[in-house]
Amino acid sequence: MGINVAKLESILQNLVTSTSDVQGAALVSPDGLPLASTLPSGMDEERVSAMSAAMLSLGERIGNELARGGIDRLFVEGDKGYGILTSCGEEAVLLVLASKAAKQGLLMLEIKRVTGDLKAALV
Repeated sequence: MGINVAKLESILQNLVTSTSDVQGAALVSPDGLPLASTLPSGMDEERVSAMSAAMLSLGERIGNELARGGIDRLFVEGDKGYGILTSCGEEAVLLVLASKAAKQGLLMLEIKRVTGDLKAALV
């Protein structure tokens, strides 16, 4: 049985439309292949997927070198907002793009909820 891409895209779309200040989301394989996404216009899904996988790989190496253990989340803060990468089990990584106005606690809570939904949909 294959991955239900429509279900994954529905979950991501719901995250983007129902969560204040979330601008986009993508689910990618650890190899950097796009599985599903709802990204802002002008963003290349394949490029974002490849960069997300590279960032996760580098984050894992840094976590090991600094003796921090396995990486649960990578957080990038820029002057225009945030990029948060979160593991969705062995087969996927969730990238969430949020504006600078996002309330981080609520954002992390919503990411945790969506990660559970995505893991269930990937089974």
